[in-house]
Amino acid sequence: MHNNIPLSLYVHIPWCVKKCPYCDFNSHTKDGSYDEARYVDALLADLDEEHQHCQQRTLNSIFFGGGTPSLFSPDSIHRILSHARRLFKYEDIEITLEANPGTFEQQKFDEFRQAGVNRLSIGIQSFSQQHLESLGRIHDSRQSLSAIETAKAAGFDNINLDLMFGLPQQTIQQAMNDVEIACKFSVPHISHYQLTIEENTYFHKHRPVLPEGDQLWEMQLRCQDLLADNGYQQYEVSAYAKKDRQSLHNVNYWSFGDYIGIGAGAHGKISRFQEQQHSLNISRRWKHRQPRQYIEQSLSSDALSGKQVLDQQDMVFEFLLNALRLKTGSEISTFENHTGLSRGRLEEAVRDIDPELLLIDEQRISTTDRGFLFLNEILEKLIVE
Repeated sequence: MHNNIPLSLYVHIPWCVKKCPYCDFNSHTKDGSYDEARYVDALLADLDEEHQHCQQRTLNSIFFGGGTPSLFSPDSIHRILSHARRLFKYEDIEITLEANPGTFEQQKFDEFRQAGVNRLSIGIQSFSQQHLESLGRIHDSRQSLSAIETAKAAGFDNINLDLMFGLPQQTIQQAMNDVEIACKFSVPHISHYQLTIEENTYFHKHRPVLPEGDQLWEMQLRCQDLLADNGYQQYEVSAYAKKDRQSLHNVNYWSFGDYIGIGAGAHGKISRFQEQQHSLNISRRWKHRQPRQYIEQSLSSDALSGKQVLDQQDMVFEFLLNALRLKTGSEISTFENHTGLSRGRLEEAVRDIDPELLLIDEQRISTTDRGFLFLNEILEKLIVE
């Protein structure tokens, strides 16, 4: 049964030149713990260990996230991809690398392509110099523009641009200007998401003045209209794509697919079919967060920091938490295949949700258009017994 569940690989590169004031990801300023070659050795050992838990399975996608993966050399990326290909024998799959627009990273775009990367996710955030500075980004507005051209010149035709809105002192028109500029490049995919203040960040301690209430709501709606007018279909809460150009890796997450996570602080989810119980065993696995500890543990024994086996209640809730982020929701058959549970468990979980917000029929579960706007309220009401 589990062989029918798509499997992805996530590779975490935890270092950045500078930590952004809004970032709560497991990222660290490039310092004395930075040892690229040794970290790659640790990643390969980590992947060898993870492969033991999912042999005979094929990878559907690979994603290098961070941190700033484009800090690493193309040779290091090639080493990782070559090792993954030997273990999993994949062909022609989506391989994404997150990149910053800085000049140093741009110089390597062509070599990343030659190393096997076929999709770039460029962290533009804004084309405005004012807002790049307010976000603490180390690239400037000129580099934002040139990075996209450089990526195209390197042969990348599958590109995502990350844009944020609701930035410090940002007006509605300024947010729309960012979207307009991005659309002119006609890349296949744009991620457009609101800046939120997270704990354990500089912005949480020193909160900037952000757009709120009606202004923020209008900003979001007008930007969404602009994206739609330019042929970008919203298929997830913050993801917009040209026709048939969705991110396969992220769709797998939102469809409750399986994924291996290697690297400092990386999380994974692996399903195994238990013959005797005729059921799925789904476990979450996570690695040591600190790069130095991760390297030592991975090279000496095992990088695993902890794991959790999901019970049926967890499976149902986590499936809904992810699948309802998709504009079209999910087929019921996907729920049954990816959890090993019957549709009755799904119906039971959503029985108290207002039918004006949530639809469930013979084949599919999804929010209504109104429900999609109030997704957080739906998730808060979910009671899985």
